[in-house]
Amino acid sequence: MTILSIAAKNPLIDGRQSDRAMLVRRGVQILLNDMRHAILPELPLASGRRADLISLNDKGEIWIVEIKTSIEDFRVDRKWPDYRAHCDRLFFATHAGVPLDIFPQDCGLLLSDGYGAHMIREASEHRLPPATRKAVTLSFSRAAAQRLMIAEWGATTPGSLE
Repeated sequence: MTILSIAAKNPLIDGRQSDRAMLVRRGVQILLNDMRHAILPELPLASGRRADLISLNDKGEIWIVEIKTSIEDFRVDRKWPDYRAHCDRLFFATHAGVPLDIFPQDCGLLLSDGYGAHMIREASEHRLPPATRKAVTLSFSRAAAQRLMIAEWGATTPGSLE
């Protein structure tokens, strides 16, 4: 039995996400996975912001998905335009209880029910400069590898590695 764990119970949940946001996230992750994207939640960006979800598709496009669970959640958040500097396409994701017309027309829109999601609107493309693409891709790769290692450590006990 492990006495001390080097990882929190779930390092991707830091208490800032509501249950509703986690349901929206889960549905969007299912959709993006079905679209053959590699997905990471809660990735810190070079600007100091943190993407709710970031994904990399088989063409190398980087998408960021900003999750909003209420009108007020959207209204008070003015940092989302900063995400454009880190992705090729920017999406909002929400649930059926939020009016869809509050979201900017030049951003994509995903509607999630926790068991899947639908793309309501495609996001406009704004291609990243090559140096930024490389930096974001490396950050994505390093975070994914680090999280895999932490998950592996949390799943094994010292005696099971022999």
